Amino acid sequence: MFRRLKWFVGKNWSTKRLPNADFPNPNLPPPPPPPPPQPTSPPASAAQVTIASAAVEAGFTLDAVHEIAIYIHRFHNLDLFQQGWYQIKITLRWEDSEYSSSAVGTPARVVQYEAPQLGFDDFYGVWRIDDAENSFSTQPFRIKYARQDVHLSVMIAFNLSVSKYEVLSTSAVILKFELMYASVLENSPDLQSSLDACPAAVHEFRIPPKALLGLHSYCPVHFDSLHAVLVDVSVHVSLLKASSSTAPPKSDFVAQKIWSQLASVDSTQLMLIKALFSARDILLEDLKEISKAIDQAIDLDDMLFGSMDGEVPVQLLGMPQNGVERKADGAKDLQSDGLSHSLPWDDLLNAFHTLGNQILYLWNTFLMFHRANRRKIMEYLRDAWASDRRAEWSIWMVYSKVELPHHFISSRVDESSYPGTRGKALSLRKFGISDDPAQSAAMRAELHRRSIAQMRINNRSLQDMYIFGDPSSIPIVIVDRVVQAPLHKTSGNSYFCHPDQRDNPGVHSGHSSEAVKKSTGASSQQCGRVLKIVVFVHGFQGHHLDLRLVRNQWLLIDPKIEFLMSEVNEDKTYGDFREMGQRLAEEVISFVKRKMDKASRSGNLRDIMLSFVGHSIGNIIIRAALAESMMEPYLRFLYTYVSISGPHLGYLYSSNSLFNSGLWLLKKFKGTQCIHQLTFSDDPDLQNTFLYKLCKHRTLENFRNIILISSPQDGYIPYHSARIEIAQASLWDYSKKGKVFQEMLNDCLDQIRAPSSEHRVFMRCDVNFDTSSHGRNLNSLIGRTAHIEFLESDSFARFIIWSFPDLFR
Repeated sequence: MFRRLKWFVGKNWSTKRLPNADFPNPNLPPPPPPPPPQPTSPPASAAQVTIASAAVEAGFTLDAVHEIAIYIHRFHNLDLFQQGWYQIKITLRWEDSEYSSSAVGTPARVVQYEAPQLGFDDFYGVWRIDDAENSFSTQPFRIKYARQDVHLSVMIAFNLSVSKYEVLSTSAVILKFELMYASVLENSPDLQSSLDACPAAVHEFRIPPKALLGLHSYCPVHFDSLHAVLVDVSVHVSLLKASSSTAPPKSDFVAQKIWSQLASVDSTQLMLIKALFSARDILLEDLKEISKAIDQAIDLDDMLFGSMDGEVPVQLLGMPQNGVERKADGAKDLQSDGLSHSLPWDDLLNAFHTLGNQILYLWNTFLMFHRANRRKIMEYLRDAWASDRRAEWSIWMVYSKVELPHHFISSRVDESSYPGTRGKALSLRKFGISDDPAQSAAMRAELHRRSIAQMRINNRSLQDMYIFGDPSSIPIVIVDRVVQAPLHKTSGNSYFCHPDQRDNPGVHSGHSSEAVKKSTGASSQQCGRVLKIVVFVHGFQGHHLDLRLVRNQWLLIDPKIEFLMSEVNEDKTYGDFREMGQRLAEEVISFVKRKMDKASRSGNLRDIMLSFVGHSIGNIIIRAALAESMMEPYLRFLYTYVSISGPHLGYLYSSNSLFNSGLWLLKKFKGTQCIHQLTFSDDPDLQNTFLYKLCKHRTLENFRNIILISSPQDGYIPYHSARIEIAQASLWDYSKKGKVFQEMLNDCLDQIRAPSSEHRVFMRCDVNFDTSSHGRNLNSLIGRTAHIEFLESDSFARFIIWSFPDLFR
C-alpha cells in the first residue's frame, strides 16, 4: 500500500521487490499460529504508526532546527604564561547523546564583521570550518604581552537538528570552547598542525532546555587558572523552521487524506507548533527589549505582524505561550487541550509555515540589527549578566544575620569588681556561644552542600560548567554582615551587635549598597580621573603571585585598576613584622607616586582609591605598614580591605595542637621572629608585645569597606582570629591573658565602629571548601588544605566580588 502511495504522489521507488506477504508461498512451511492477544494499546495506535509511516514515505515532514549564533567580540589576555600563537575552537553537541553526526551542531554560516586590528605579522591564515568534526576555528593570532586585546569580531551560527530528538527536549546543549596553542618558534607550514595537536585549555557552557526556544546572553570565557583570559562572547538562540520541511500540494487527494488523519492522531505536530509559538514570542519580546535598552530603533514590518494572528487557526491562538506543558511526572501533556483531534491538516500546515516564516524574518532582522549595533548589544548583555550574578550564584551563598549576646564584660573592667562574672559567662550558653563556632559553621555549610546535591537547577540562563558541572563541589560562602554595632563603653557594656530586623542581601553595616553608590556617585560627576590601586600581599614563605587568582577576578569586574603584587618580603617572612611592614610601606608609596605622576601627565587626577588584599600573615604585614608614619598622607585614600585568613588576634587561643607543635619547633630551632610575635612570646609582658601594640594603632579605621574571609576548615589560622571576634576559651579566662585578648578585640572593633565609618561596609565571609577529593592526609589533618585552597581556587572570590560589585569598583 505504501508503494502505491509513493506512485500516487510521484515518488520513485526501488524495483527490488520482497515476497508478497498476502500470498503464502506453498514451498514454505505454514506459519505458526498467532500468539494469544496481549493487553496492548488500542488499535488506534497501530493506525497512528501506519499513517505516520505513510506520511514519511510520502515525504511529508515538518522539521525544525535550533540555530545557535555565537559572536566572538574580543580576546583579552589576563594572565597567559606563554607568548605564542593562539586560536579558539568551538563545537556544539547535545548533552545526553554520544558524539555522532546527528548529535552535534553543524556550522551553517560565518560572518566576519570587521577586519582584525593587529598587524600583518600577528595573524596567520583565516578562520576555518572542519567538516569532519563540525567545528569552527578562529583565525590564529599572536599574543605578546599581558592585558593585550585582540578584536576578532566574528559571528558563527550552528544548526542543531531536533528531528532525532523531541521538540523541547529535556536534553541540554553543551557549548565547548577550546584554546589552541602553538609556540612562537613554529614555522608557518607547521603552525596549523601544531595548533590542532591538543587544546591547551577547555571551557564548556550548558544551554539548558528552556533556553533552546530563545536566548540572548553574554558568555565570558575564561578557560582555567593556568590560562586566564577573557573572551567576550554573546550567545543567541532561536528555534527555526528547517529548510527540509515539506508539505503536500492541496490538489493531491491522497496527500490530503494522509495529513488529515495524521493531524488527528499525531500530537508531535502540535508540540512543534507550540514550540514555534513560544520561540516567536520570545524572540519578538527580546528584540523589543534590546532595542529599547540600547536606544536604537529596529525595523519590524507592520504588515507581517499586523495580521499574523489572522493566519493562525483560532484553536492554536488559545495555546499556552510558554511552551509544552508537562505533568507532575514529567510526561508531556499534549492531549489536554483537545486540539489533536480537531485540527484539519491544512490549518496545522498553515500554522507551521506562517510561524516559521515569521520567526525566520525576526531572526534575520535581529542578525542585521546585531551587526549594526554589536558593541552596544554586547555592553547591554554584559551588564545584564553582571546584575544577574547575585541571583545566579545565590545557590552557594548564604546570607546570615549575626545574633550575639547583649552583654559582654569589657577588658577595661577588673573582674574582681564583677562578682557575677562567672555566672554571666555561663549564661552565654543561652545564646549558643558555648558551641564551637568553627564546628557549627562547618556543619551548617555541609548541610547546605547536601541540599545542593539534591537540587535540580532548571532555568533559562547560560550555565558555566566549571560551576554547574558539579554543583556540590563548589565552595559554600556564608556571609555575615554587621547591621549595627553599638559604641563600646568602658562601663562594661557590649560590643556585640544585635540586629532587630532580619538581614537581607541589600543591607551592609546599616547602609544599603545604594548609599555607597550615592556617596561615590556624586563626586564621579566631577572632571578628572580616579586612580584605583590594589595591593596584594602574600603570606608566610609566599610568592608575589600567590593571590593572582583573586587579582584576576578583580580585574574582570574593574579592568581599570592598577595592581601591585608585593615582592619586597619574598624570602624575608621569617623576620620582624615591623621590618616587613616598613619595606611594604616603602614599596607601596613608590608605586603610588609612580602611578600618580603617570596619571597626572595624562590628565587631571581627581582622586585615589587604595585597596589592600592580604593572605595569612600578609594581613599583619599590611597593618604594620599602615602603622608606619610614612603612610599617614595616604590613609585618606584607603578604600577596600580584603583579609583572607589573617591571624589578626594572634595565636593566644589556638586549639590546633599539631600546628602549635610546629610553631614551637620554628621558635625553638629557627628562632623565627614573626612566629614569636604571633604567639606573644616576643616579650614577657603581654601588654608590651607587638600584636598588642599593633591593635592600638588605628590601622582599620580609614577603610571604607572591610571584608574578613575565613574558613572553619583552616587549621593554620584560629577561626576567631581571622574573623576578629570573641574566642570561646577567653570567656572563661580571668587571667591577664584573657584581659589582654579582650582588650585587643575591642580595640580592633572600635576602629571598625569609628565615627569616620559612616558608609563603611563590614562583612565576615565563611568559606567551606569541598576537600573530599584531597582524601585524608597530613595536610587535611593539620588544616593546611583549606589554607592553601584560598590560593588555588577562585570560586569564593568570584562569588564575593560579583555579589558585591560596589565594594570592588
